[in-house]
Amino acid sequence: MTRYMTGFGNSFETEALPGALPVGRNSPQRPAYGLYAEQLSGTPFTAPRDQNRRSWLYRILPSVRHGGRFRRIAPGLVRTGPAQEETDLAIGPQRWDPIPIPSSIGEGGTTFVTGLRTITVAGDAGSHAGMAVHVAIVGRSMVSEYFRCDDGELLIVAQEGTLRFRTELGVIEIAPGEIAVVPRGIVFLVELPEGPARAYVCENYGGPFTLPERGPIGANCLANPRDFEVPVASYEDREAPGTLTVKWGGALHEADLAASPLDVVAWHGNYAPYKYDLGRFSPVGAIAFDHPDPSIFTTLTAPSGVPGTANVDFVIFPERWAVAEDTFRPPWYHRNIMSEFMGLIRGVYDAKPEGFVPGGMSLHAMMQPHGPDAAAFEHASSAPLAPVKLSGSLAFMFETALPQRITAYAACLPQRQVGYEDCWAPLARNFRA
Repeated sequence: MTRYMTGFGNSFETEALPGALPVGRNSPQRPAYGLYAEQLSGTPFTAPRDQNRRSWLYRILPSVRHGGRFRRIAPGLVRTGPAQEETDLAIGPQRWDPIPIPSSIGEGGTTFVTGLRTITVAGDAGSHAGMAVHVAIVGRSMVSEYFRCDDGELLIVAQEGTLRFRTELGVIEIAPGEIAVVPRGIVFLVELPEGPARAYVCENYGGPFTLPERGPIGANCLANPRDFEVPVASYEDREAPGTLTVKWGGALHEADLAASPLDVVAWHGNYAPYKYDLGRFSPVGAIAFDHPDPSIFTTLTAPSGVPGTANVDFVIFPERWAVAEDTFRPPWYHRNIMSEFMGLIRGVYDAKPEGFVPGGMSLHAMMQPHGPDAAAFEHASSAPLAPVKLSGSLAFMFETALPQRITAYAACLPQRQVGYEDCWAPLARNFRA
């Protein structure tokens, strides 16, 4: 059974065996049960206290025993910024239908790692700036196949099917409408408890995701810290052949294992994987007139070095009431310094009632104009301004201050909607001097 502790950014402690955690004068260098002590740091040692991320792990074997001689392996369809692949695709808005997933679990199917397909990249992983967007098409569980991403933190948005993450620090399971975040450098494997799955994955090259500041909103609403869950310690004491694949420097490296690296018996700290149910997000909005900026839906943010500018924002558009008066309610037409990658988990997105379906995705890159399609504009312009419940829908956005570039794989996908920009063609001239 999967068990969790709650809270975001707190210092946690958990042990799978009583007394495995050193307390007080008990030396962390000589822990009980013959365990090894190991510190995992996600920030520099000297980072300010409120930003410092680290955890102490007490494990059967130290990480230096998990993965010896590495070898380079083919990257498959994974790409890393600053990749600029040659394509014939010109700038402009892009939209894709869902990439198909297998109908059933097959022995030859793709795992979470081999099923990663990179759609966009932005920035430079080597300078810890930017991000990549992948889609994971998962057709089978990983069996003694472990993965570690050193290039970035992974934010996984389940869209179809359930994903179970067995990590060094414990087990996390997410279903559609939930997310998991696996910090940089943490080893894990992914299992399919119920069948094939599809997920969106944001690889954040920058600093760790955190909760956005609420500013004038005050102390409540948006994502609340108490709703985030981290796993309790759950270890594997298993000696059996396996492999560890590491993404480092934009390349994939593989090593043979003699034992499971998921052998952490106890841990304490604040650098850990976590999950969040997007249904617990408390939205805010206009209650008189005007349409607020989409930043009011920011769930997690990875700040850049420029105040108020995100390396990555994770924004969701959940079920909510639209109640403003004398106001055009869908998102207005705009051009933006940020690049917006959008996905749809379920339902119908109010600004794109046609052509944008669950499992699909769109990209409106830096300064490329976009907004409601013609059908949405016509409906919103003539609908009575009475309270409306936007129900049954859940969309999200990975937004970055850096330009997102489309990979050659995404440019050539048969699911890419050629002529997507024609959805605005019916917009008529209504000007009257």
